[in-house]
Amino acid sequence: MGDDKQKVLLIDGNSIVYRAFYAMPPLTNSSGLHTNAVFGFTTMLLKVLEEEKPTHLLVAFDAGKATFRHEGYEDYKGGREKTPPELSEQFPLLKELLASFSIQQFELGGYEADDIIGTLTRLADEQGQTAVVVSGDKDMLQLASDRVTVLLTRKGVSEVERYTPEEIASRYGLTPQQIIDLKGLMGDSSDNIPGVPGVGEKTALKLLAEYGTVENVLEHMGEIKGKLGENIRSHHEDARMSKRLATIFREVPLQQTWDELRWTGYDPAELAAAFRKLEFKSLIERLDLSGATQAGGGAEGEAAHQASYETVWVAGPAEWEALNGALKRAEALVVESHGENPHQSEGIGLAIAAGERVYVVPYASLFSNEAAALRDWLADADAAITGYDLHKAELVLARSGIELRGQSFDVQLAAYLLDPTEADPSLAGLLQRMGLPSIPFDEAVFGKGAKFRVPDDEALAAHLAAKADAVRRLARPLAEELDKAGMRTLYYELEQPLAVILAGMEKQGISVRAEALEELGKEFQSGIERIMSEIYRLAGFEFNIGSPKQLGEVLFDKLGLPVIKKTKTGYSTDAEVLEKLEPYHEIVRLILHYRTLTKLQSTYIEGLLKEIRPEDGKIHTYYRQTIAATGRLSSQFPNLQNIPIRLEEGRQIRKAFVPSEPGWHIVAADYSQIELRVLAHISGDEGLKEAFRNEMDVHTKTAMDVFGVPADQVDSNMRRQAKAVNFGIVYGISDYGLSQNLNITRKEAAAFIEQYFNAFPGVRKYMDDIVAQAKQDGYVKTLLERRRYLPDIRASNFNLRSFAERTAMNTPIQGTAADIIKLAMVRMDEELRERGLKSRMLLQVHDELVFEVPPEELETMKKLVPETMARAFPLDVPLKADVNFGVNWYEAK
Repeated sequence: MGDDKQKVLLIDGNSIVYRAFYAMPPLTNSSGLHTNAVFGFTTMLLKVLEEEKPTHLLVAFDAGKATFRHEGYEDYKGGREKTPPELSEQFPLLKELLASFSIQQFELGGYEADDIIGTLTRLADEQGQTAVVVSGDKDMLQLASDRVTVLLTRKGVSEVERYTPEEIASRYGLTPQQIIDLKGLMGDSSDNIPGVPGVGEKTALKLLAEYGTVENVLEHMGEIKGKLGENIRSHHEDARMSKRLATIFREVPLQQTWDELRWTGYDPAELAAAFRKLEFKSLIERLDLSGATQAGGGAEGEAAHQASYETVWVAGPAEWEALNGALKRAEALVVESHGENPHQSEGIGLAIAAGERVYVVPYASLFSNEAAALRDWLADADAAITGYDLHKAELVLARSGIELRGQSFDVQLAAYLLDPTEADPSLAGLLQRMGLPSIPFDEAVFGKGAKFRVPDDEALAAHLAAKADAVRRLARPLAEELDKAGMRTLYYELEQPLAVILAGMEKQGISVRAEALEELGKEFQSGIERIMSEIYRLAGFEFNIGSPKQLGEVLFDKLGLPVIKKTKTGYSTDAEVLEKLEPYHEIVRLILHYRTLTKLQSTYIEGLLKEIRPEDGKIHTYYRQTIAATGRLSSQFPNLQNIPIRLEEGRQIRKAFVPSEPGWHIVAADYSQIELRVLAHISGDEGLKEAFRNEMDVHTKTAMDVFGVPADQVDSNMRRQAKAVNFGIVYGISDYGLSQNLNITRKEAAAFIEQYFNAFPGVRKYMDDIVAQAKQDGYVKTLLERRRYLPDIRASNFNLRSFAERTAMNTPIQGTAADIIKLAMVRMDEELRERGLKSRMLLQVHDELVFEVPPEELETMKKLVPETMARAFPLDVPLKADVNFGVNWYEAK
């Protein structure tokens, strides 16, 4: 068995995952699942695999809470806080990923991961095997030997320190075995191991240098003077027990053989698919997995498939003539560009699939005389064009002065409706998902980021042709899937027309007065300076308010405020902490205000000024239909949906948004409590329906029913709490979430939610029914048939299942609200065109639509907009939109 060429790598799964979770910044994928611990673990794993090159591999996990150590000491690990759900939900994800790496993982009831690793290292020692242990736990140092090296993670998980018996001797003056004695004397608060009070690492090392072991220290405890001797004599049993608890058990009954732990590497396609699911794009790039495809998409499949069409690089008169003749039979269009923001993207080329040929046109050739027929075809509203991301294609072409009008089917949009949480919506990713022969990923052809390069003509033609052919191959199966899922109407009557409407709004843009923003910026700046001097006066000296370290020292060391939360680097001064500290000292309110103003200054004043186009004085945002799993639109470059409206200072920013024509008005219409109205309809709850039918204030109605008081006894605090519960219910809030929002205990929050469900039994029934339905179907639907799949709704893991259940409850409500406002946009666009009105729709911001309106159409629009929004979709309760107008967006709100 002893073979120097063999090396077994043993990873302490729980220890590394915990370290990664607390070391990495929060990270979630588009489904809302937390992934930071998995990402941190994976980066550590890749580093160790590269450096150690193991032949055998195992990740060991703790099997559960109770181990044999609890039998002798019930408080073992008793001080540990409950694992946060944000971490718990990542264990199944990690185990799935390890399977994609083809790495063995193991756990055994009653034992911890370090016992499993301890047993395997003993076997390695006995059988002459080389082993490397990776952990974040210093206990593991006791396993070091001539054949066993221990790597301890430092700085979170990004770096490891190497420990051999020699290194342990030089650092601590101890043998590996004495690490157990060290723990016996000093204890370990993380495992709730008591040790001897007053004995830290320094004292323990001194005692061991003199006496060698815990037992020897206890034999001579009568000789040890002073408080130290007293403590040892009083706690000698604790010292013995602590040593016992710290001793790794190395006789676990394992069935594994070394052969079962053999690791020959991973399957690139399988790992690429796992990374795509987790949205670890940087790791796909790091391991160069961009081109890795799964079964059916290998090189043979590609070669066989590519043989079915001829690629034509359109350069000379003969190719142009052939292309012009083929346009009537065109089956697919791809417009290739570089850059995420379509308003600034550089066109690279076009590909058009028609029958047995795919024609590839270099972008610069689009402006030539020969391309006149192609430009006419692109601008023909009856051309029935099928493509990929036609919305972006329209904007990229428009930037060059070329119209695109014949959009009829977009495979990206169709695929999004079929699975809005798809991790990789690229053409290559969609082909894999549909089980069709795949094509290379864009990154494999162009490179990424700073490495982006357009390849030579031949390689470019081959790739664009493959993409156009991919669109053609995907179109029919996706259209059939839409029909099967009952989403044909949603696609053709809502999403596809909306894509064209959005592109029109984006090309139109909204006028923004730079001087108004600059003026406001000056006001914010003087406000910031005023607040800074007041903060310095209260602190007694000047310091960097933006530095969490310096701020922590001022608040907790100098002013003595209670410490709410600590981080690895010191005191926490995040928003949650500051809000809890506000009642203790007036400086805290000023710091919160300072943060608000500096954020407004940098993100909105400076950020928006950069986005104003010099040629037209407008901001042109980019709406994405395929990002949010609920169906809501996302706004980018810049994001105009998050301009703050709760704070007056934030609202002031809207004053800079003005009509683009002199004398025109801004008109804004906002749905009133649309999600709660949808909830009333979907749940059928009579109390909620009555409130909306009688035009009662729904938050007052909720307060009346929950607190059992008449309307005139509902005070502002009751209404505030009722409002938090109303919106909390819509978003699937937990008692913990509500307790944080209202600053009450979890018990009070749970009681509050219970009272709400008693007052509105229809809502409780809806919540129960929708979860049961989701468990049966595997997905939930909006009223317009939009689906969201919930693969974790039947998961055995409680945290994953709970997250899916909350999503099941809130998606039909949020998704239907999103569908209704999209429908209102389609209806408004029809009204404007049919009536020949000059008014223009400029923005959609959550539940609000913003228009610019000439004075002669103002009265018409003040009636038309809210009426059209109110009848966008029939509900059992009235839909209501409030409309306002003014010389700028601020006045229209």
